[in-house]
Amino acid sequence: MLSYIDKTEAIDEPKSARMEQRIKPHVKREIQAAAALLGVDETAFVTTTAYDKACAVIRDHERTKLTSEDRDVLLAALDTPAKPTKALRDAFNLHWESVVNDD
Repeated sequence: MLSYIDKTEAIDEPKSARMEQRIKPHVKREIQAAAALLGVDETAFVTTTAYDKACAVIRDHERTKLTSEDRDVLLAALDTPAKPTKALRDAFNLHWESVVNDD
């Protein structure tokens, strides 16, 4: 039997939320087979797998990966910022007048 760690068990809150979905019979059979191989029930398997994937998606979304070249370009741009254009100054003034200084 393969090892299995249910990361959701450590979350200290009651299981009160529900999720339901319709899936294709083939997909259900594969999930059942995988859960059986791990010796866990389908709910634990699906919940833990979805939770792991959700955490990974959020983690990837919050992190920006740069190549060495991209990093160098970014740092150079931060060290020597471009002068603001007229359009940027106009946008800043509009923001100031309509949002910040809305007296």
